Amino acid sequence: MKASILNASVEFIEQPFLQPLQLSSGLITQATEARVTVTVRVGDREGTGRGSIYLSDLWAWPSAAPPRELKDAAMRALCEHIASDLVGFCGGEAAHPLELGLRLHHRISQPDEVPLLARAVCASPFDAAIHDATGQALEQSAFRFYDVDAPIPSADQWFSQGAIPAIRETLRPPVNALNAWLIVGAKDDLETKIRPLAATSGIHRFKLKTLAKDNAADAARTAEVFQAARTWGPPPVLSIDSNEGNPDAASVLDYLERLEALDPQAYAALSYLEQPTARDILASPQDWAAVSQRRPVMLDEGLTSLDLLPTVKEQHWTGLALKTCKGHSFTLIAAAWARENGLKLSLQDLTNPGYSAIHSFLVGAHIATRNGVELNSFQYTPAANEPWLPALSGLFQPRNGVHRIEQTDITGLGSHLVSIS
Repeated sequence: MKASILNASVEFIEQPFLQPLQLSSGLITQATEARVTVTVRVGDREGTGRGSIYLSDLWAWPSAAPPRELKDAAMRALCEHIASDLVGFCGGEAAHPLELGLRLHHRISQPDEVPLLARAVCASPFDAAIHDATGQALEQSAFRFYDVDAPIPSADQWFSQGAIPAIRETLRPPVNALNAWLIVGAKDDLETKIRPLAATSGIHRFKLKTLAKDNAADAARTAEVFQAARTWGPPPVLSIDSNEGNPDAASVLDYLERLEALDPQAYAALSYLEQPTARDILASPQDWAAVSQRRPVMLDEGLTSLDLLPTVKEQHWTGLALKTCKGHSFTLIAAAWARENGLKLSLQDLTNPGYSAIHSFLVGAHIATRNGVELNSFQYTPAANEPWLPALSGLFQPRNGVHRIEQTDITGLGSHLVSIS
């Protein structure tokens, strides 16, 4: 299977947040959605695919300078540059969609003033749209591209028998419901902001954003959330994300010890921790062995290159927090490598709306993770999902604690489920 890219385009939509999302690096109040369209030819058939992502500069480019407006402008400009020469960015020739996506990731990984994670975010909707377009052309799910072996020069070296067999072994028959999560901001009022959402959605899994400035305060906040949530419904499950706020692994271990001493039940409900320390795992190496013995610790922002995979094992990370905003192809390779090397997986979010939420759900439907899927656009940017309602209300308005897509005959990455202008 080889796809030839015919054309690509991108448009931008400003999406205001219904409520601010507090990260340790700052407050997100709005985001630019990059919505991409790509047309490909496979044999004598053509297909048009779509992808989208939020250009979340505060997450992908968290430095104090330049100001947010200039970061957003730089990321928009990169998206436009990719759209203007997607063929060149993907190697200039027809190839398997996975190879095209990996070539795109390699191209945007070249040194630049824009951080690599921000560049990966910009490239990700194009990778998704290539896979969606190929599936639309073939009238086939993008997760069926791995039924037949083919060389993938950009990734075969990472696997004992090649990338496609490794991905095939990682994929499962798709499920139509995945556990859902609510985000609990560090300063969110539990009764007015979180409890109503939990009551409406039936969600009892909560991702806590901690500031990592005071371990005693973070432990107390974790216990507070657990004790409140246990009165709302089923026993709560927790995860912790300081967005790199912790100075080192020792501080994370101290937080866990404080939490266990303060509230053993809250400690027992803690499923995993997500990227507690600085994202550059080469410049700021940590040994996670002691923490991993207590709770899984998942690498998120720090995984930007396949070349880092050996370091992940050397530093004793428990697993990988997958995010489709790093690219569909990169995500599949990372998931397959993790499975082959005995690491755990979770599936995290970038407040994915619309096409990108469908995409992320489908990844979780086909790849088993410990958390189901984190999709929080219904919590922060529900207006961005309105064009997909009521057709996909099971996905965008979770009930009984799950996100659900009833339809299983999905082609590409699901852009055909709802047609919007």
